[in-house]
Amino acid sequence: QVQLVESGGGLVQAGGSLRLSCAASGNVFSINTMGWYRQPPGKQRELVAIVSVGGGTNYADSVKGRFTISRDAAKSTVYLQMNSLQPEDSAVYYCRVEARMLPYWGRGTQVTVSS
Repeated sequence: QVQLVESGGGLVQAGGSLRLSCAASGNVFSINTMGWYRQPPGKQRELVAIVSVGGGTNYADSVKGRFTISRDAAKSTVYLQMNSLQPEDSAVYYCRVEARMLPYWGRGTQVTVSS
């Protein structure tokens, strides 16, 4: 089992920045991929960015060049640095990890970008 706790969401003006954190606990040595998803109001959950255990990353086209995902293996934590935020980035952001081919989700953190 893996438990996830997200932090760092909030309200920011367009053009601003936020940094999300997701700390994993439990069976962290089995974690492979770590990532962030988001769900805007009334829409489906979508991939934002993922990072593999080897450090390879993948981003949604909408966030490339603005968001950066990183992981600290020693702290079992994944981060999402979000710059140049726009109102369309407003959503609940969820941390997701994969451990032994099973997905684990955090409870989500709200990000609201005002115009």
